[in-house]
Amino acid sequence: MSNTPVRTRFAPSPTGFLHLGGARTALFAWAFARHHGGTFVLRIEDTDLERSTPEAVEAILQGMAWLGLDADEGPFYQMQRMDRYREVVAQMLEAGTAYRCYSTPEEVEAMREAARAAGRKPRYDGTWRPEPGKTLPAVPEGRQPVIRFKNPLEGVTAWNDLVKGPISIDNGELDDLIIARPDGTPTYNFCVVVDDWDMRITHVLRGDDHVNNTPRQINILRALGGELPEYGHVPMILGPDGEKLSKRHGAVNLMEYDVQGYLPEAMVNYLARLGWSHGDDELFTRAQLVEWFDTRSLSKSASQWDPKKLNWVNAHYIKQADDAWLANHVSPRVAALGGDPQAVDLVAVIGLLKDRAETLAQLAEGALLFCGPAREAPAELVAQHLTEDARAALRDFAAQAAAGDWTREALSAALKAVMAARGLKMPQVAIPLRVAVTGQTQTPAIDAVLAILGRDVVLARLGKI
Repeated sequence: MSNTPVRTRFAPSPTGFLHLGGARTALFAWAFARHHGGTFVLRIEDTDLERSTPEAVEAILQGMAWLGLDADEGPFYQMQRMDRYREVVAQMLEAGTAYRCYSTPEEVEAMREAARAAGRKPRYDGTWRPEPGKTLPAVPEGRQPVIRFKNPLEGVTAWNDLVKGPISIDNGELDDLIIARPDGTPTYNFCVVVDDWDMRITHVLRGDDHVNNTPRQINILRALGGELPEYGHVPMILGPDGEKLSKRHGAVNLMEYDVQGYLPEAMVNYLARLGWSHGDDELFTRAQLVEWFDTRSLSKSASQWDPKKLNWVNAHYIKQADDAWLANHVSPRVAALGGDPQAVDLVAVIGLLKDRAETLAQLAEGALLFCGPAREAPAELVAQHLTEDARAALRDFAAQAAAGDWTREALSAALKAVMAARGLKMPQVAIPLRVAVTGQTQTPAIDAVLAILGRDVVLARLGKI
C-alpha cells in the first residue's frame, strides 16, 4: 500500500432497507478503514428519485448505528451535489471527453438490434461521437440530448482486484456511457466517480454485482485526471439452500434482527466471518476484527447464510453479557409480552435463563415464568402428576420450606428431606412441584425457580393443590 491515508466509503442507495449484504459491505469498508487508521465515509446515493425514500434513508442510518459502524464523514447526499455534477459534465464537454448525443432511445435500441443480428455485442454505435474528419448529423430541432462519455475505443481496462485478483475488460466491449439525461440529471456511474474523486476515496469495497461498473468508472476517472482507488468486489451471500439470499432466508431489514433479539456485537461477529476469516477463529471482538482485518483474507467464493450458526454466535454473546445489562434490554420485551419486569428480581431471572437462550426474545419469553400471570396447569398434567401421593409430598415440602430461610440452598435441602422421608426420587417430587407452581413440567432448576418467585407466591400456589 502507498503512504496515502486510507479512505473507504459505504454508498447505499435508499431504495429499501439496509439488508444483510449491504451491512456486510459496510462492515468490511469500516473495518478496513479502522485497521489502517483511515477515514470511513458514508454516502447516500439518492439520485433514483422514483424509488428513494426518506424512510429508507432512516433505515440505513438506524442499521449503521445499531451495528456501531460510525462514519467519520457524512452522510453525504448526492441530491445535494447536483451543481457539482453539472459543473464536471460541463468541464468534460469542454475537454472533449464527453459529447452530446441526440439519438432517441428507440434509435439506440434499433442500433443494438442491428448489432445482435450481425452477431456483434449490442451497443450504441457512436452516431454522435465526434471524431477527426467525421461529419455529424444535423441536430434534430427541439430534441434534448443526453451527454455521453467518450470511452476509449482501443486497449483494455485492467485492475488488480483486492478480492478477485487481476481483472481485464476490453474497451471495445464498452459503449459510450450516458452520464447525464436529457433533463440534465447525472447518472449513477458518473455520480459515483465524481464522489469518489472529490472525497479522495482510496479503497472501494463493494459487492461483486458492481464488477461490470468498474471499468466504466475507471475510464471516466482517468478522463478527469483523478487518481484511481483500489477496488475489491466481495461475492454475494447465498441462502442455506445455495440460492440467492431472499426474504424467506432472512434477507429482511437488518433491524428485524434487533426486534428478534440478536445482539449487534454478535451480528458484527457473524457478518464478518461470512466471507472473511482469521485462521480458525469463529468468535472475536470488534477490536480483534479491526486488528486482524485484511482484504487478502476475504473469500473469493460466495458465502452461505446459516441461521443456526448466527444463533450459536448470539448465544455466546448472551452468555458473556453482564446480567444487569441483559436485564435492562430484556425488560421492555417482557413488558411488551404482557409481563411485569418489576415483579421479581429480573437480574436474577436473567442469570438463571441466559445459558439456555439464543436470543433476547427467548430470554423475555422465559422470564414470563416469573414476571407473567400464574399459569394454570392443563388438566391432563394435573391428572398425570398431581396424584394423592404427590400432593402429600408437596404439602410436606410447603411446611418445611415455610419454616426455613427462603434461599435456593434451603429450598434444595427441604426438597431432599421430603424425598428421604418418603423414599422418593427427585423427578417424583420436582415434576409435580413444577406443575403445581408453574403449570408446566420443564423449567430451570426448581430450587432456583422457587427462590426467585418468592415465598408468598410459591406458598400461595401450593396452598391450592
